[in-house]
Amino acid sequence: MSKSSSSVINPNYQRIWQTVLCIPKGNVASYGQIADLAGLPGKARLVGRALGFAPKELNVPWQRVINSQGKISFPIGSEYFDKQKQLLQSEEVVVLNGRIKLKEFQWQPDLTELLFTLQY
Repeated sequence: MSKSSSSVINPNYQRIWQTVLCIPKGNVASYGQIADLAGLPGKARLVGRALGFAPKELNVPWQRVINSQGKISFPIGSEYFDKQKQLLQSEEVVVLNGRIKLKEFQWQPDLTELLFTLQY
């Protein structure tokens, strides 16, 4: 399904986009983490789908979302892999062999963010 053929957008996409917009520059979050923070536990695949439909004008930082093993989900060497890696490196996130050290770069929202920034 392409963006242009989708006349009905999943109502949860907005929740996901707003949550991804909260990830600070220089940090990453997993698809599952975003799903949980958006109030959609168990919907990690929906996060990936939603990012593919994000309106350009929202400037959703899709590059900050990676898989739970700390890896870029696109195949190494693909156009999107290279773009995501470049965008992350421009934010000073270290990417080695398609992997990001979660202990160092994973977003850990503090209580203030959880209570007052995140909506779900």
